Amino acid sequence: MITMNDIVREGHPALRKISEPVQLPLSAEDKKTLEDMLEFLQNSQDDDIAEKYDLRSGVGIAAPQLGINKRMFALHLTDDKDKLYSYGLVNPKIVSHSVELNHLEGGEGCLSVDREIEGEVPRYSRVTIEGYTMDNEKIRLRLRGLPSIAFQHELDHLDGIMFYDRIEEESN
Repeated sequence: MITMNDIVREGHPALRKISEPVQLPLSAEDKKTLEDMLEFLQNSQDDDIAEKYDLRSGVGIAAPQLGINKRMFALHLTDDKDKLYSYGLVNPKIVSHSVELNHLEGGEGCLSVDREIEGEVPRYSRVTIEGYTMDNEKIRLRLRGLPSIAFQHELDHLDGIMFYDRIEEESN
């Protein structure tokens, strides 16, 4: 089980590297890592488990946050219509996006950042993404709102970008 002790923090070199594409079909080790990442997110959103293991709540986690520079991450969250997005994604990419930008009210947070950082992080309002599931199936999703923002946040981790790198000067 992944705990906060397994998550690397700001300053760790893995957070600033561009991650390598993942070989498909997934190795047993890569699939297990993705399953563990998804389990962490589910546990972190369960009040009893989170308290017992001192987990910070998260909606996404990327492999570089575990010190693994591979292009994969997990998301576990619902949109404004209560649709659940619970995926382990491999080699994800944005294939199209809106011109319109959006941001998370109150700013973004990150499991690898142990401090509050204020400021708006501009993100595309809508994205169409492609990638592969843990079962090696190609997937295409159209995301908006929180799922779109969370996907872009995790994708940034795969490119060595932290959310605060995107905060606009005028919002500080």
